Amino acid sequence: MIVILGSTGSIGVNTLQIASRFNIQIEALAAGDNISLLNEQISIYKPKYVGIKDGAKKHLVNHANIFCGEEEILEMLSSCESKTVVNALVGYAGLMPTLHSIKLGKKVALANKESLVVAGHLIDISKITPIDSEHFGLWYLAQEKKFSKLYITASGGAFRDWDIEKIKNATFKDALNHPNWSMGDKITIDSATMTNKLFELLEAKWLFNTTNIDAVLEKKSIIHALVEFVDGSTTAHLANIDMKLPIAFAILGKVNDEILKPVDLIGIGAIEFLPIETARYPIWQIKDEILEKPYLGVVINAANEEAIKKYKAGKCSFIGMSEIVLDAYKKFENINQGNIEDIIKINKEVRQYVNR
Repeated sequence: MIVILGSTGSIGVNTLQIASRFNIQIEALAAGDNISLLNEQISIYKPKYVGIKDGAKKHLVNHANIFCGEEEILEMLSSCESKTVVNALVGYAGLMPTLHSIKLGKKVALANKESLVVAGHLIDISKITPIDSEHFGLWYLAQEKKFSKLYITASGGAFRDWDIEKIKNATFKDALNHPNWSMGDKITIDSATMTNKLFELLEAKWLFNTTNIDAVLEKKSIIHALVEFVDGSTTAHLANIDMKLPIAFAILGKVNDEILKPVDLIGIGAIEFLPIETARYPIWQIKDEILEKPYLGVVINAANEEAIKKYKAGKCSFIGMSEIVLDAYKKFENINQGNIEDIIKINKEVRQYVNR
């Protein structure tokens, strides 16, 4: 029996498919604005509880036990008997459900990157199983072995092959045109700026307790992670593009069934690795520094979420998003962050600064 937060997004939908295949009961579902899909899920999976972001839409939901807004969704988690919570919420909104689930003694199958980015030092990593192809790949390769360095790969996002001058005038719609797959708006934009990969480095820092992490471009998205071992050998994790594999391991613990079709090695042809260049991805210039100052993740996340809103509204350019984030990063580089109250305060101050 599991709880799924963010059930109408791509991770949530894939999680429900895995749950159906392995006969896992759904105790609760929570979703954002896609009420019609949520109602379809309710009719199929018959959860005991349902959560939604906006209380004004409560009358549209076909269920008797509805929890609205952040505080009530935390109450819903307290009411649930499930030992596993799949947190696929987008952005900062996913932080408190992660912390609350852990406080309740539940395991968190975590697709919400921002939880670790913003508050990794407050999270009991032993309670976290990442739902992410890169971190799943690292875990799969590095179990019980001594490694010297970790690598994750990046697709490069929508503008990886554009002339840099042309990128300056790219529209929000242009940025959503990911070359390899279809995802939600925020993660697709973050992929285009490389902010998503910066977040994944921070996640890996907390999950694997190391700062010796890097990322490279691999445009076919077949290799998701590589581990360099102390003996000098390096092993890569290859898998077709499908999140069902990390989801299955996260909620089942062990998998002996075929979840994906094996990679056709001859069919994929040549694979190459390329550096992530700061001229195309300005945010990447703080990559090494942020691993040494991970508490600044709250600054980057808050500034980034506000910058995306500005870009979508036509109030800044694509490159302007990274400029906004880097400016806030410099402004708040000397913050002191200890507990969750500090994080909430800093998050608010950064957003106010960006929107001043």
